[in-house]
Amino acid sequence: MNTLYKNPFRKIEQKEEQKQQKSDIVTMIETDRLFPNPSQPRFIFEDEPLLRLADSIRRYGILQPLSVRIVSSDATQLSYQIIAGERRWRAARILGLKEVPCIVFDIDSQKSAELAIIENIQREDLNIFEQAAAIASLIDIYGLTQEQAARQLSSSQSYIANKLRILKLTPKERSEIIKHKLTERHARALLKIDDPQLRFETILHIAAKELNVSASEKYIDSLLCPKEDVPVDNRQVKAALKDLRFFYNSVDRAVCILKNCGIGVVTEKKESKNETEITIRIPH
Repeated sequence: MNTLYKNPFRKIEQKEEQKQQKSDIVTMIETDRLFPNPSQPRFIFEDEPLLRLADSIRRYGILQPLSVRIVSSDATQLSYQIIAGERRWRAARILGLKEVPCIVFDIDSQKSAELAIIENIQREDLNIFEQAAAIASLIDIYGLTQEQAARQLSSSQSYIANKLRILKLTPKERSEIIKHKLTERHARALLKIDDPQLRFETILHIAAKELNVSASEKYIDSLLCPKEDVPVDNRQVKAALKDLRFFYNSVDRAVCILKNCGIGVVTEKKESKNETEITIRIPH
């Protein structure tokens, strides 16, 4: 059970301290003595929402105190790490507020990281990749399995696995997905495409056509596994071989056709500095 600090500069009797520790104690702390939590899963703080929050704070004040912990002290003052409430702190600084209301918790850095991650996972305004990164951080900090993380977050193991899968997408791909407001199901569907360039072009196509998840999945399947074989034009083959991206895509299509025919074909792709090796094993 977490124990709450009182204002560190107030000297009070031990009995009174024990009595007050049973309830939340709000302490006003100077904004320049507060610092962000390095385990904060939110890595994008957009200007417009922060300005709206700052305007709300200007009108009504900070309605919910920040949660903080003491991280260092010297002879003159203490420093605090923010557990929850970094957006409120940033908005307060925009307004030029000298101090903000806080509740000080007596916890170590690991517990602080856990609370920051869980508090942010439960927020609806985190984007899908921030949520996934937060779960990955929680697993990494405690060395949890996906099943253990699911129990801690009151969710299913498949929910956790699906969240973590989208972290396989590159930062460039994530940025485009967020920019065009595509969903987590869009992101998971895109993972079917192995070729990074084709995957990125598919993101742009889905965004331009404003395809929903179902239409996006059908489009991706059409790229990888056409329903019927199309007669090959030798001139088209020669042109396609000039572009490796189309060559790799052609290989994927051929493999899918064989699999659709019930042939247990197996492929293996190896990347090295100087070459790409693709092995296709077709049983007799």
